[in-house]
Amino acid sequence: MCRLNGRRDASAVPATVARTGTLAGTAPIFPPETRMAPDQNRLSRAAASPLRRLALRAAVAAGMTVTALAGTSSSALAQAAPGAQPEVAFTTTMGEFRVALDPARAPKTVANFLSYVKSGQYDGTVFHRVIPGFMVQAGGYDAALNEKPTRAPIPIESQNGLKNSAGTLAMARTADPNSATAQFFINTVDNPNLDYPRPDGNGYAVFGKVVAGMDVIKRIEAVPTTRHGAMANVPTRQVVIEQARIVKP
Repeated sequence: MCRLNGRRDASAVPATVARTGTLAGTAPIFPPETRMAPDQNRLSRAAASPLRRLALRAAVAAGMTVTALAGTSSSALAQAAPGAQPEVAFTTTMGEFRVALDPARAPKTVANFLSYVKSGQYDGTVFHRVIPGFMVQAGGYDAALNEKPTRAPIPIESQNGLKNSAGTLAMARTADPNSATAQFFINTVDNPNLDYPRPDGNGYAVFGKVVAGMDVIKRIEAVPTTRHGAMANVPTRQVVIEQARIVKP
């Protein structure tokens, strides 16, 4: 083998070396200053089969996904996505709290509640009934404890699966199960005795929950109470709802 200007004479390289770039039992031979370029055709052929297999698998998987989606009803897809839950913020003289409503479980109750919020019904009303270890109630009386006029009552939605657990929002009513209008209460503890069908065969309709400011609710619960005429459990310190506003439609 001879060298020409530092390069091997390709004609002097054995045929096996010229074809393979190696000598039996030796490391690959590279021309000085250059490296043997890989056989691009060989690499392409070697890669072609795996790439085709990968492409085929991807196409099959995509086809299966499309087929699966095509076979899924729109109602099932809708059930998979959680529904929007409107939120209402209450600014009170003891701080702010926020509730999230559940129109999927209590559509009539939520629509009724939001209509009162939009009309300003709750602005200037007070928490007029507070019972520690039970609940706090509001939405029906102004600061002078005059009852505010309301619209027609709504049908009860207590059989919706929602429980009167701590922090939940429910509608107040009379002995008539379909008498709820604007007054609501917030459970400060778990009250299973209010869940359908207890206590009178009808239960109390839960339609939302406190998602922020439960500490404010607990402070309201701790306010001492007294009797005011025919009304019991009236806070001695007025807790006024200064404003109720929809913060998340």
